[in-house]
Amino acid sequence: MPPRTRHRARPATAALAAATVLAGLLAGAVPSAAAADEPAPVAIDRFEGEVPFANQPAEGIFTWGGDADDPPTLALKERADAPEGAKVLEGTYDISGYGGLSHDYAADRPAHDWSAHKGIRFWWYGQNTAPLPPGSGKKISFEIKDGGANGEASELWTTSFTDDWEGWHQVEIPFADFTYRGDYQPVGGIDQVLGLNEMWGYALTLPPGAPGKFAIDGMELYGKADAALKASVVTDAAVHPVKQGETADIDLSVATTGSLPLDEPVTVAYETKGGSGGPGTDYAPVSGTYTFPAGTASGTTHRVSVTTKKITGAASAKTVPLELTVTGARPPKENPQVVIDAHGLPYQDPKLPVKKRVADLLARMSPAEKAGQMTQAERNALSSQGDIATYDLGSLLSGGGSVPTPNTAAAWAKMVDAYQLRAQATRFQIPLIYGVDAVHGHNNVIGSTIMPHNVGLGATRDPRTVEKTGAVTANEVRATGIPWDFAPCLCVSRDDRWGRAYEAYGEDPALVESLETVIQGMQGAASGKDLHRNDKVLATAKHYVGDGGTEYGSSTTGSYPIDQGVTKVTRQELEAVHLAPFADAVKRGVGTVMPSYSSLDILGDDEGPVKMHANAEMINGVLKDRMGFDGFVISDWQAIDQIPGDYASDVRTSVNAGLDMIMVPTAYKDFTKTLQAEVTAGRITQARIDDAVSRILTQKFKLGLFEKPYADTSNLDKVGSAEHRAVAREAAAKSQVLLKNDGGVLPLKSSQKVYVAGSNADDIGNQAGGWTVSWQGSSGNITPGTTILSAMKKDAASVTYSKDASATTDGYDVGVVVVGETPYAEGIGDVGNGHDLELSAADKAAVDKVCAAMKCAVLIVSGRPQLIGDRLDGIDALVASWLPGTEGDGVADVLFGKRAFTGQLPVTWPKSESQLPINVGDAAYDPQFPYGWGLTTLKKPPAGGELTLGALALAAQVAERTGLGRTDVGRTIVGQARLLVQQKIGGKLTEKVSKPFADADHLLLTGDLTGAVAKLRAAYRAA
Repeated sequence: MPPRTRHRARPATAALAAATVLAGLLAGAVPSAAAADEPAPVAIDRFEGEVPFANQPAEGIFTWGGDADDPPTLALKERADAPEGAKVLEGTYDISGYGGLSHDYAADRPAHDWSAHKGIRFWWYGQNTAPLPPGSGKKISFEIKDGGANGEASELWTTSFTDDWEGWHQVEIPFADFTYRGDYQPVGGIDQVLGLNEMWGYALTLPPGAPGKFAIDGMELYGKADAALKASVVTDAAVHPVKQGETADIDLSVATTGSLPLDEPVTVAYETKGGSGGPGTDYAPVSGTYTFPAGTASGTTHRVSVTTKKITGAASAKTVPLELTVTGARPPKENPQVVIDAHGLPYQDPKLPVKKRVADLLARMSPAEKAGQMTQAERNALSSQGDIATYDLGSLLSGGGSVPTPNTAAAWAKMVDAYQLRAQATRFQIPLIYGVDAVHGHNNVIGSTIMPHNVGLGATRDPRTVEKTGAVTANEVRATGIPWDFAPCLCVSRDDRWGRAYEAYGEDPALVESLETVIQGMQGAASGKDLHRNDKVLATAKHYVGDGGTEYGSSTTGSYPIDQGVTKVTRQELEAVHLAPFADAVKRGVGTVMPSYSSLDILGDDEGPVKMHANAEMINGVLKDRMGFDGFVISDWQAIDQIPGDYASDVRTSVNAGLDMIMVPTAYKDFTKTLQAEVTAGRITQARIDDAVSRILTQKFKLGLFEKPYADTSNLDKVGSAEHRAVAREAAAKSQVLLKNDGGVLPLKSSQKVYVAGSNADDIGNQAGGWTVSWQGSSGNITPGTTILSAMKKDAASVTYSKDASATTDGYDVGVVVVGETPYAEGIGDVGNGHDLELSAADKAAVDKVCAAMKCAVLIVSGRPQLIGDRLDGIDALVASWLPGTEGDGVADVLFGKRAFTGQLPVTWPKSESQLPINVGDAAYDPQFPYGWGLTTLKKPPAGGELTLGALALAAQVAERTGLGRTDVGRTIVGQARLLVQQKIGGKLTEKVSKPFADADHLLLTGDLTGAVAKLRAAYRAA
């Protein structure tokens, strides 16, 4: 039943009358018009300012959205036509993804009891200029928050209404109209019963796609509760898989509001009916009636058993639905079904080679099943979880911030298992492959180990450490039941203005290639033989190809200046810079590749820009044919929609270009239908479909998902463990780059009195950056970890912290000012899209004050270089801390000398924004600090100056001839020469010094020891 609405054009006098009535209600009076046995309306929100704009744990109204632009703007406004009181809540919105507002009750007080009432109602100001047929206006979702710990850890029960009027109308929604959101967690629900006795508030989801405005007033509870709707019948599971010949037990339970005994009897009639299983052949039919008598305790269960039969020969899975008819209570959202497992089919035999298993299964599949395998949906986009089987979906994902509640590792495992169970109701029980963006640890999960972002790992120059970070990430991801990680990013970042620059290991393809050991950390052996292990995941090389080379100003996506733009390169530059890391990834056996949103424009071929998701030459021709990639290609989020043309054209163009699975992520119904239509019409060949599905099934078999589809939770206790955090701490320490250290200010001594200031000294969210808990990340205490300040307090005898440096600076030995960026992700973080490379005014003031008062070290916590040249002379020591993750102890370790500074710049540090883009190898190269720069406290430079450099040149030649170019021996030789050069340079960096110095680091990474030492000798002479 749709929500009822009453349209009422109300003058100001009517508003005053309504306010008088409401005042009486709030004072406890019952209007004479109310029936004696019906409770008086109870106000939830009068929008007079009695409920503030606030967040948990306090009571308040707050907004939310999918990205920075999606949350609506709100204001309490006085209006003469207010239906109740003097003010209403007004808002404006322009939502591309999702957005809305919530009212949560205070978490530190008891929940509210709404169980005496029939429903909830409110006044809504319609925006339509003429009446529309009911149901044809904009749809607004309305949700109420039931049970759990608080408003953000509760079940959501949902319905919707449509805005079909102009002016004020009252929307009445009976509680009977609300349905449980199966896609929303806490996992499995708290009890999946709308109890109404522990309510935490409500939420409104506003319509996306076009700007809009709204006004709302007088939110209240109304009417008397219907006794028949205080009870529900629930089932223990929607799907019950059993082996043939076994018995499936289905538990039917009665649940009541407030867990009280039943007021009236509840009768459940049940019958096995429909499905693909044959009654009498595959199972013994069951039917009957059971009555829970009045007085039955809430939670009482009646079991219905369905016995299956053993048949000879192999068979696909058969479904046996149990149809339920409930009297006196709400029925379950869907009927449960028994699934008789597939058995005896060759693809189920783990002893057979994967290739044979794939061929057998593929030959059995229908066009619809094949289309389903090529489809990846976002879990929140499912109309119901049953759609996993209905559309034979091959994959689900959690986008950034798409998390269960509570957001714990155990809850993730239960959530993924619940989705995986649904795939067992398909004919061949092909398991889902669930994917997640774990780009620096299992970063969506609160309490996981958050690694430094890739730019920091690039600064480590340590392939072994990077491999260990990949192994820890894989362990934590697989422990939550997820076998697939959309990482690593193998982009070569060529412009620091890019909002994704921190996702790159650096600006040099040789550096990126050297750190692709992360793939072995995640996947194990290149053959894929380790993928079935409970500590390994399928990796994804992204974004193919050239996303780090997009030209500033070329993007056509929203307000993005550079992200998703056009990469203009010669074919030679494309091969050397952007393709090289992917060729290496293919050799390492990476299981999947994700194309870039960006376009590729190869200069001289007269083709113009081509969207990478449509680029058959690069995907089919280069990646699959030339490089020999045998995994599968997964699209980026809704990326095929950016291909010119209609939707059918988008589908056929992308699939024909070589995409094997499409991250739709919401339009899974349209995609599967369109894909099948394109095949039927002959615009996509059956061979192309079979190739795509074969590639997907191959990885599922390698991952062992057919034998073990559910989470192996034996490693759950390792998520965020001390052992894993030790790896992140080591990586954070090795990522710190000492850019300047006049007077040996660093390392600090524990005996010193230390003054700490700056916005990023004590903020775990800022030091973790974007892609942490949510897509964009956020400031504050968002996940367990150690801030830089709290870590320093463990090592220093005396630490005083003043964020804005307002505390007196007298009497301290040294100051440490930790400054930098706040979190962002993707194009939202592009410079020019509300961001720049400047420190904030508050950070600049803190640096100026502290460094004027005492010796000081400045730490820059950021995803890219910040412009610091105008303050450099006043700073004694400068550290590029990048985004170190949750383990601030790693930063403190180098500050206090427990570990030496060994990091080197993975990108060039510019003097000004006008220099950008600036990269190693440029003809004109005069940065603030060159690529590869990084002072060390590990070793002192060797003696001998030019003579020693000559000896090191000879040693480099010998080492290179004997095959030691890419070994620790070779790196040590060049490292000695580097120390000599940096000592002579001091802080006097010029173009003649910086260019050969940076070139040397690139040559070292390629194994050219002789060339590297020669460049360092040139830099030495120039200094």
